[in-house]
Amino acid sequence: MQATGSSHDLALRKADFSTLCEALDYAAQGTTGVNFFSARGEIYASATYAELREEAIALARRLSGLGIAPGGRVALVAETSPHFVRFFWACQYAGLVPVPLPATIQIGGHAAYVAQLAQLIRNCGASAAMATPEWADFLQEAVAGMDLALVGTPETFDALPEAAGDLPGVTPGSTAYIQYTSGSTRFPRGVVIDQKTVLANIRDMAENGLKLHEGDRFSSWLPFYHDMGLVAFIIMPMATQRSVDFLGTHDFAMRPRKWLEMMSVNRATITSAPPFAYELAVMRVRPHDAEGLDLSALRVACVGAEMISPEPLERFAEVLAPAGFRKTAFLPCYGMAECSLGISFLPLEEEVGIDHIDSEAMQRDGIARPLDPAEAEGTERRVARYVDCGALLPSFEIEIRDEQGRALPERHAGVIHLRGPSVMSGYFQDKEMTREALSADGWLNTGDIGYLAGGRLFLTGRKKDMIIIHGRNIWPQDLEHLAKSQPGVNYNDVAAFSVPSEDGRHEEAVIVVQCRERDEIKRARLVKTIIGMVRSEFGIDCRVELVPTRTLPRTSSGKLARARARLDHLARQQAAAAVPMQPATVKPADSQPETVDEAPIRYIA
Repeated sequence: MQATGSSHDLALRKADFSTLCEALDYAAQGTTGVNFFSARGEIYASATYAELREEAIALARRLSGLGIAPGGRVALVAETSPHFVRFFWACQYAGLVPVPLPATIQIGGHAAYVAQLAQLIRNCGASAAMATPEWADFLQEAVAGMDLALVGTPETFDALPEAAGDLPGVTPGSTAYIQYTSGSTRFPRGVVIDQKTVLANIRDMAENGLKLHEGDRFSSWLPFYHDMGLVAFIIMPMATQRSVDFLGTHDFAMRPRKWLEMMSVNRATITSAPPFAYELAVMRVRPHDAEGLDLSALRVACVGAEMISPEPLERFAEVLAPAGFRKTAFLPCYGMAECSLGISFLPLEEEVGIDHIDSEAMQRDGIARPLDPAEAEGTERRVARYVDCGALLPSFEIEIRDEQGRALPERHAGVIHLRGPSVMSGYFQDKEMTREALSADGWLNTGDIGYLAGGRLFLTGRKKDMIIIHGRNIWPQDLEHLAKSQPGVNYNDVAAFSVPSEDGRHEEAVIVVQCRERDEIKRARLVKTIIGMVRSEFGIDCRVELVPTRTLPRTSSGKLARARARLDHLARQQAAAAVPMQPATVKPADSQPETVDEAPIRYIA
């Protein structure tokens, strides 16, 4: 079996279509398509867009026979497989709304996963649901007691008769899909995205963010239930008539080097991943492995989905340089499901930019005051580093607002508000949250905090993740960075947040660290080192809890779930309240930090 090619004679159109069906109708005139690779790096499924369209229309006729009204929802457990892609496009032709559901389960998390599926299926009011055989038992358990037209595997649906007559049409205003956000600070909510909305965003990204051209080829391991996996690697390649190669998310987690090999063999030009994935991949690459890879064709390596730290990118570029990887391929970007996907991109071929600012000024006043690291060396001034996420796509308007909703000037941090044709129509059947997020005149409150400098966007954190100690605003990422700098502590091993003090009168910082060290003396030394660094850098005391690996919770898209990590920490503390404190959790003896900022509490948002 051979993968579809990267080039064909069909003229490139950058998503200038009114509906997704129209886009697939056009892509089917070419020879590009989708390809799926196993954990061994072998291709096991391939289909041109012409073949995919034919299969999708046939399945759409079977779905139409179920009697589901146009706009009805079909829940799809979004495993990385050809079946999901076929069902997603079949729903478009059938006038139904696909709802991707997570295909991820933690060890010992059977009941929690089933409960999650059940809640999402109820929330979206699905009329039918599909899962591949590997996930079918979970789905059947989740829908127990629900009244759905059909629940089953792809084979179950393929056995249905095809309905006669014309398929229902869709309009630009029809719902294209419902995307449940991974939501690290709240329960996932269904983002409703219309046909015209997602196509507007893809068109903007293709023309201005990625500047797509003939011969581009996509490559991804990202989950299909995540907005980047769905929009950037299922919908965008089709809407721009490009081929795409997929590696399963689980296969990537087990063998991240296969992602690199897949891009090398197929001469991929565009990929994307969160920072932790670049870190994970480079950890599994030995010097002679890099020499056997060819990443010279890779012109775009998007970086997003979580706060961007420069260190993993620097290591990746250094280790993969012998494979032809260019550090200018990194493309920091900012996006979210509520805006379909992409919002801002660093200009192509520009090295990742770092804004060095006065950390104290940011914490105290919310001002991103530039600071020369060389000048700060040897002084008490601390330097914070934020990655340049580039300029906004032309279709977006942006305002950085303070807690009163007033627009702020450049280099003042506040809540990011956006408006444009790619913004969602709302959260599915959640008027209260829609009113909270969307103003009457179309402005979206992202809940993210950032600032503008020279027309570029710099993301600093989530509003709800802010740690406020003694009137100072402290970013959890800053505390996490200190812990991550210790030997043996990996990029994904740390979570910082605040909890009420024992007397309930104020908040105190907690840093949870996944620790592999078993020697109690070394563990105690690690705790004391982190406490000392936090006190030295920020003038505050903190608690440090060492936990086993795989303890920290992550969202379905792989991002750290700080809110859940905080709840888990409190539960562990409550369970241990009846027994003496173990050495793994240490609180410094000093009741007051060495320096306390007495300024009034100033919420940045």
